[in-house]
Amino acid sequence: MQLDKVVNYHKALADPTRIKILILLADGELNGQVLAEKLYVTPATITHHASKLREASLINERRDKNTIYFSLNHYFIKNSALATENLIYRKTNSKGGTDTLEDEHKRMKESIIKNFFTTKGELKSLPVQLKKKLMVLEHLVSKLEKGREYNEKEINDFIKNFHEDFATIRREFIMHQFMFRENQIYVLNPQEMWARWEVLS
Repeated sequence: MQLDKVVNYHKALADPTRIKILILLADGELNGQVLAEKLYVTPATITHHASKLREASLINERRDKNTIYFSLNHYFIKNSALATENLIYRKTNSKGGTDTLEDEHKRMKESIIKNFFTTKGELKSLPVQLKKKLMVLEHLVSKLEKGREYNEKEINDFIKNFHEDFATIRREFIMHQFMFRENQIYVLNPQEMWARWEVLS
């Protein structure tokens, strides 16, 4: 799961009322009025918190005439919790690798970069194979400034220097943990968080 989605998941949980709503819904579907009565808050308060939970995909909504019923999105809750654990406890299989293996990886990456980039440094096409794609993305993001905050236009302009399909490549940066996005601001992640092509066969 992308880092920004994990963050949004935890932001949605960072409120005692929203946690209470989820606990009550664990017993089954409830409407807003019932939730308001059980939590001693106004229906408007329930509506506000429910919208935050829905945006984070933690709950589902079902309308029956003028009444809205809420229920847990069990699949997303469980998978987001697992995704957080996996993100933190990432496997680093390359520790203790030999110099020979490192040299082989270096030659492999140089070969892929040579095949997919022109002599002017332009990207011919984004590889379909994941391993090759990650090498290309890693090559691109290595040219970004560490610690700098980029707005979306700046990232788009950066990518356009290499390839016209900036939207796809920008999305790939986020999907594979090369960058973190929040409020349309993009920041390079620590290299330890990048998706690692070296562990792929």
